[in-house]
Amino acid sequence: MGEATDKLKAAGNKAAGAVKEGIGKATDNERLEAEGKAQKAKGTVQDVSGSVKGALGDKI
Repeated sequence: MGEATDKLKAAGNKAAGAVKEGIGKATDNERLEAEGKAQKAKGTVQDVSGSVKGALGDKI
């Protein structure tokens, strides 16, 4: 995967995670809230990975 792909997936995971987390909070569903937080964290990791790939010219 390239930089753009990682960053696009990161944005999707961050957005979906935020929605899940918000619904979990609103409905007092701790499991859904935790899933949302985990998905947002996954998005953050993908974003960093994309940045690293961009800095290294997609050589990894």
